[in-house]
Amino acid sequence: HACLLNGNQCIYFCVLGSLGYPLDCKDDQGSITRCTSISQDKLLDRVIQHAELIYRVSEESCTLFVSVPRVPRGNMCMTKSFAIPGSKSELQQISDKWLLHSVLMLIQSWIEPMIYLQTTLERYDDAPDALLNKTKWVSDKLLSLEQGVAVLIRKGLGHFTASLERYDVQLDMPDSVLRDYTLLTCFKKDAHKMETFLKLLKCRQTDKFGCFLF
Repeated sequence: HACLLNGNQCIYFCVLGSLGYPLDCKDDQGSITRCTSISQDKLLDRVIQHAELIYRVSEESCTLFVSVPRVPRGNMCMTKSFAIPGSKSELQQISDKWLLHSVLMLIQSWIEPMIYLQTTLERYDDAPDALLNKTKWVSDKLLSLEQGVAVLIRKGLGHFTASLERYDVQLDMPDSVLRDYTLLTCFKKDAHKMETFLKLLKCRQTDKFGCFLF
């Protein structure tokens, strides 16, 4: 159906219609009881839906970015390496707790860079409004995804007990347009990893030995 809303509301509600309930942990008082009060299975489903939506919007943002004059055609991801699985075989062997840990590391590593990207794109004279709206939306919703994953950890999914550290994305590029485009394309790749890890984790809850990645 056609979307009758504008800006971030349009992005959220129109795309969300095919995915289910939103992930909004905080209530009016700022407490995360909305996530802690539902079951672990339902929360994992909402986290997965949220990750899917973030990845989808990041894809759309990359497509919009190429309409900005002087943007390079190509990709030069130079993000810092994390201690997360990098191949299908590693994913199959990693434990549930480290799958969830990896997702949280990826989320936390992108919170500040996406805030930066949102700010710097607003300085462009020729950036499409849709690109600005989508970038802001992703920046905001990453925080919701972080909260949802943190609650899953507190609920004991994967029995994760190790301390968590924040990681920084590092890009060393002098040209601002190249840097911003690279930042967005690198985020899209990591957003896809978040979605893949979460779906594998969900599969393992019902079929421990029958989950495969293609």
